[in-house]
Amino acid sequence: MVNAVTNLDELTVSTIRTLCMDAVQKANSGHPGAPMGLAPAAYVLFKQFLKHNPKNPAWIDRDLFVMSGGHVSSLLYSLLFLTGYGLELTDLKNFRQWGSRTPGHPERGDTPGVETTTGPLGQGIANAVGMAIAERHLASRFNMENKELINHHTYVMCGDGDLMEGVALEAISLAGHLGLGKLICLYDDNSITIEGTTDIAFTENVKAKFESQNWHVVTVEDGNNLEEIQKAIQTGKDAISRPTLVQIKTHIAYGSPTKQDTSDAHGAPLGAEDIKLTKQFYGVPADKDFYVPEEVLENCRKALTYGKGFEQSWQNIFNAYKTEYPEHADKFVDAISGFLTEGWDTNIPQFNPEDGPIATRAASGQVLNAIANNLPALMGGSADLAPSNKTHINSSTDFQKNAWEGRNIRFGVREHAMGAIMSGMYLHSGIRPYGGTFLVFADYMRPAIRMASLMKLPLIYVFTHDSVAVGEDGPTHQPVEHLAALRAIPGLNVVRPADANETALAWKQALITLDSPTALILSRQKLPTLDVSQRNGEFQYGAYTIKKVTDPEMILIATGSEVHICVEAAQTLEKDHNVKAAVVSMPSWELFEKAPAPYRERILPSDVTKRMAVEAGISMGWEKYTGSEGKIIGIDKFGASAPGGTVLKEYGFSPENIVENALELLK
Repeated sequence: MVNAVTNLDELTVSTIRTLCMDAVQKANSGHPGAPMGLAPAAYVLFKQFLKHNPKNPAWIDRDLFVMSGGHVSSLLYSLLFLTGYGLELTDLKNFRQWGSRTPGHPERGDTPGVETTTGPLGQGIANAVGMAIAERHLASRFNMENKELINHHTYVMCGDGDLMEGVALEAISLAGHLGLGKLICLYDDNSITIEGTTDIAFTENVKAKFESQNWHVVTVEDGNNLEEIQKAIQTGKDAISRPTLVQIKTHIAYGSPTKQDTSDAHGAPLGAEDIKLTKQFYGVPADKDFYVPEEVLENCRKALTYGKGFEQSWQNIFNAYKTEYPEHADKFVDAISGFLTEGWDTNIPQFNPEDGPIATRAASGQVLNAIANNLPALMGGSADLAPSNKTHINSSTDFQKNAWEGRNIRFGVREHAMGAIMSGMYLHSGIRPYGGTFLVFADYMRPAIRMASLMKLPLIYVFTHDSVAVGEDGPTHQPVEHLAALRAIPGLNVVRPADANETALAWKQALITLDSPTALILSRQKLPTLDVSQRNGEFQYGAYTIKKVTDPEMILIATGSEVHICVEAAQTLEKDHNVKAAVVSMPSWELFEKAPAPYRERILPSDVTKRMAVEAGISMGWEKYTGSEGKIIGIDKFGASAPGGTVLKEYGFSPENIVENALELLK
């Protein structure tokens, strides 16, 4: 049933619009146009549909709302203020200012009620798909007849720019395939971008595109018609077998006498005179900034009462659930709290040198499966490379439409969406996501990795085929600059293990890390298992001495597949040249930099100035550890097509070349 529109509804919409205009004007920075056009749709969603409790933004069965077009942040902040999330009017007045709770684009953690950090277009849509995946999976795991712990919708608001981005189409395609009927996208179809009207670059049939991707599409011809918007969203909720796009025809900067329907309204304040005239058009006081009528605040703050009721009803269900299904209730609490279940690491295999060489990607697959058996929250997949990445959970089924209990996600060849979807899955709560692809394709998902690192999400990226040892596929598939590129992302832990046991330790470290994502860099080729007894206590510090000598003359530093080559070279130096060379395995620069200073000095003593770094990637950055008297054996050019072992040797990654360079360094 559609509720009748009242003058109070219209006044509330006008208040939201003017708050957005005033916030942007006071900041002298921001995007007023889209918030003005979208205000009616956002109001209807928050007033009539959103199941949420502003007093507890983390309540697990709330509806989730993602503002994918993060530049529309003033609209989100206005709604959060009005509905009682704890923002004050002073926060809106401090929009985009240093230290405020209302940054230029929504940032998770800065503002209560912001579900995810958005701004780079398309990311929010993919995040929302991840949230919808998590909702369906947890519902399939924990819901019992008449006792549903998980039953909510994910709403995402987007614009033309979002839909032009490739990551959005990747995510939209997967969402349609999976039949995520609890996902509803509100599309701000205002036909304006920064450069002008959308038809200069975007003339596709959006409705037909979404329908071809197995979405249900509803069109609202008048974005100011609250009743039509309400009908459309309800239609989307009723279409339970498919995600829904609500295409809303809006006017950017609606009501502005000079800037409505122009690109001028996209990313700049309207100006004092235009704001005055626009407020007159809305019928609100033109001489009052940040004006909020008492009846509007009272209208919106009803969300506090409704929200308390929503959560209390859920709590009653959960209390009965605990009594009837105590074991399931304990597992549910573990999942949504992010706890590592007791004994999660008890079956992680130990690898022995006598077992023979094993690729770290293969060791990773064994470790992943050992952990997955004891950690039900672990869920993920690969961008169509699971057999190569070794990312399949053997004890589980696939996550597919109407088979949402599976923990193996077939992301398809959609690396960028995979990365952003993983973020959404974690943000929902209850899932510890991982995702795999070849290291060379980390470039395709870099924006999503950056956003996860910005949000400090403990995701796990499994990057295999980590060097020119990929071999015959040649330079298109041989990563050289990728390690350095990943290390450049603030907060991302990049870990390149030297052997199977380091791989097991890398997985453990990644899972106990709760404030940053981890990139596991794994080999295609088999590597010997190194016999080191004490590294369990030192791996957490990112580097340790794998071959110790008394009073070393030099230090060889390496990662991954180059460590065992350096060990062999050090043995030759000692045996044939009477040179004492220590070897340091440094799987993670980031972990090493976090280690206590005395430990770092013990591993890389400052009085040993002859140091050589060896890594099958570009040399940039290693000078920090080799110093002014050191040397780097790296790859500062693209690879070549040939058997992997041949390429490594030709590029200087052999014990003989390391020995030769070490002797030159000591001259």
